[in-house]
Parts: sequence; C-alpha cells; structure tokens
Amino acid sequence: MPPRAVMRARSSVQPRKITRMLTVVAFLLALAVLIVVHEFGHYYVARRCGVKVLRFSVGFGRPLWRTVAGADRTEWIIGAIPLGGYVRMLDERDTDAGPIAPEDLPRAFNRQPVGKRIAIVAAGPLANLLLAVLLYWGLNVAGTQEPSARLAAPAAGTPAAQAGLQAGDRVTAIDGKPVRSFNDMTWLLLQRAIDRRPVSLAVERGGDERIVTLDLGLLTVSDLESNPLPKIGVRPYGGPPYIGRVSEGSAASTAGLRAGDRVLAIDGQHIDSAAEFIEQVRAAPQRSLHFLIERAGVRFEVQVLPAAAQDEQGRLIGRIGAEIGEQPQLVTVHYGLLEGLARAVAKTWDTAVFSLRVLVKMALGEASLKNLSGPVTIADYAGQTARMGAAAYLSFLALVSISLGVLNLLPIPLLDGGHLVYYAIEIVKGSPPAEWVTQWGQRVGIGVLVLLTALALYNDLTRLLL
Repeated sequence: MPPRAVMRARSSVQPRKITRMLTVVAFLLALAVLIVVHEFGHYYVARRCGVKVLRFSVGFGRPLWRTVAGADRTEWIIGAIPLGGYVRMLDERDTDAGPIAPEDLPRAFNRQPVGKRIAIVAAGPLANLLLAVLLYWGLNVAGTQEPSARLAAPAAGTPAAQAGLQAGDRVTAIDGKPVRSFNDMTWLLLQRAIDRRPVSLAVERGGDERIVTLDLGLLTVSDLESNPLPKIGVRPYGGPPYIGRVSEGSAASTAGLRAGDRVLAIDGQHIDSAAEFIEQVRAAPQRSLHFLIERAGVRFEVQVLPAAAQDEQGRLIGRIGAEIGEQPQLVTVHYGLLEGLARAVAKTWDTAVFSLRVLVKMALGEASLKNLSGPVTIADYAGQTARMGAAAYLSFLALVSISLGVLNLLPIPLLDGGHLVYYAIEIVKGSPPAEWVTQWGQRVGIGVLVLLTALALYNDLTRLLL
C-alpha cells in the first residue's frame, strides 16, 4: 500500500476510535450519575428515618474501590460491573449480616413503621425524577438553541401532505398548546402519535394563521417502532441547501462551486430543500442547469453540467459530485426561574406518563415491543448526544433518568415498585404478605426481568445488525 494510502487509512481509523471512546465514556458517566442519584435517594431517606446503612455500592461484583466512613462505619464501594447498584441496610432478615447488637435493633429496616419503609423504597425512583426536573430546569433557564418550528415540504402521501402543509409553514400550537421550537412540536406529536388520532395544528403562513388537521390515524403500529416523524411527513425547514464537500474533477468542481455555497434557485425555480435540489439534478443528466448561488452575501449565477450516472434500476440520472446539506433555522428558547421550573416539572410528569402509556400499550399489543431499548441503544444515544454538545447530553440524561424512575416504580417483584405493592398489602390487611407470597413473587419478578432484558438486548442487536 502506498504511503499516502496508509496515512488516509490511519486518519480514517483515528476518528472512529475517538468516537467509540467518547461513546463508552458518555455511557459510563450516564450510568454512574443515574445509579448514584437513585441509590443516594434510598440512602438519604434511610438515614433521615434512623435506619443504619451498612453499604452503599455503585456497581456489582468484585470491588474495585472500597472505603469505610461515618459514625455507622458505612462501606462505600465501586463494583466491577457498572450495571446497577444497591444500598444495604441493617435488617434482621439478612442472614449474611451476622448477629445484630441489641442497641442497633431499633435501627433495623424491618422494624420501621410501614410509612417509613415506603418513603425509603420510593426515594430512589423519586430521586431520578427529581434529577430530571433539575436538569430540565437548568436547561430552561440557561436557554438552548433549537430548530425553529418551521416545516420543510412534506413527502407526498404523508399525513402532513394530505393536511396541506407547505414548506416554510411555522407551527405555533398543537391542540391549543403553544409551540416555541421544533423540539416542542416533536414532543407534542409523539404524545399524540401513540394514540393515532387527529390533532389540530395552528400554522402561520405568509403572516396569516390557519388551523389544519393532521390525521395521525393514518399511521400503523409499525410506523411507531422508531421515529414516526418521517412517516408523518414532518421535518425542520432548512432553507436553501448548501454545498458540502466537492469532489475533484466533478461537475460541481468544474463549475467553480465551493463548500458553503447556498443554492437559491435552479433554472429560475426556487429551491427550498436538499430534496428539491437532488430531484432537479437527478432529472437533468448531461443537461446544463443555471444555479443561482449565494456566497458570503453575494449572489451570482453559474452553469453546471450534471454528469450522467445509473441508479439502482439502471435509469440515467444526473450527479454533480458534491455533498448537499441543510441548516435548520435556530431559535433560542429560555424561560425565567419560576416558569422554567414549572415547565421542567410538567415535562418530567408528561414524559413519565408517556413512558407508562407506551409500556401499557406494549403489554396490550397496541404498540410494538421494538420500542423497548437496552444498554447498546442507550450507549449509542449517549455517544451521539455527547458529540452534539452539553445541552443535548443533559437532555438525554434527564430522559433516561425518568425512564429509570418509571421502570423502578413498576409493580414487579424485586423492583422498588414491587416492594411498594407488598407494603400496600400490609396496610390493607394489617400484616405483611405471607412468606410464600414474597418467595413466589421473587421468582416471577426474576422471570419478568430476565424476559425484558433479553427482549431489550434482542432489539439492540437487531438495530445494530440490520
């Protein structure tokens, strides 16, 4: 291999290594934060309730780091397997704890009133939800750059096209709820897409506002397996496309096009998206086209002769040998302290409720099980958002924190929610459930968790390999 080829190979491998390292670091950091926050919720409320804490562990397996601190000589441990954690409290039912000193018996978890036990168990998931509120609050107050709620031209046959939406339309409200950015619109549409029912959009076009109905009932269950927005026909308006990397000796290079040039029109027809640009070029193999270009604020025309190439069906199409991109218009979205807090609480609540609704619909067969994601997908999103910047990564962290809180509140034995069910039974009947009930519950809980884990990993591998 020539030296230049070796250098190119090395330069292409290096960014991939950095990307993989960033993904791993971002994933492990997210796990550490979420586990510490969850377990600290249990730990803090247990201490406030007078329960003696024996161990605070982040991770499982062989300890990589261990120290003992505090009046109760609590062990603080980082385990080798970073996929969870636990807080071990003094409990007479713990056969591995050894004999308990008589003076410590009042501080055993099992001797606490049921109200305190409920508070201790619920504190972990609630800490995750509180973390999400704090993260969203900080982002709301600091302000974030988000794509505006202006829309690109919808693809033919989509609900957006059938509703009459056009390129440049700006959505100002959905079902009466105000929309300030494309992210706002995405969230409101996702909430309604799960029910596949019509929604009302307030749209601003040319200074006039009109109401259009978007029929999400046209979506199928399979459309909701991933991001349904392309199926709805909704994507941010990027304005005139720009030229990216230009290949040497290509039609674009011969015409003098440069990276960063904006293509405003082709043969006098305004171009509002990369899709329109590609359509015009593909339809003109070996036919000269007049491009109206904007470069550094200056507009001028150039002639471009697309080369002829064959597509997958063997038809001749035009190509100019340049990458084409879009840049959505950005708006700064920020709120005051009180409004930012109120919106953070509302978003956390709405997201938690939405997660529960999706889980229920999956259980009833009304939503695809492919919506369930495992650690591989979460790691991938961690890496993607970390590369996008701090705001995107913190939003991802808030979303996963909510998911972790909701998951742990599910009434499945072994999870916090399963213990809360036992305590509810204790309140109703005046005594804890029979031992055989809890033993069978543990078996069922293990089976359910193994099944969910296997399904999530299967979905991860399917997304990775297909």
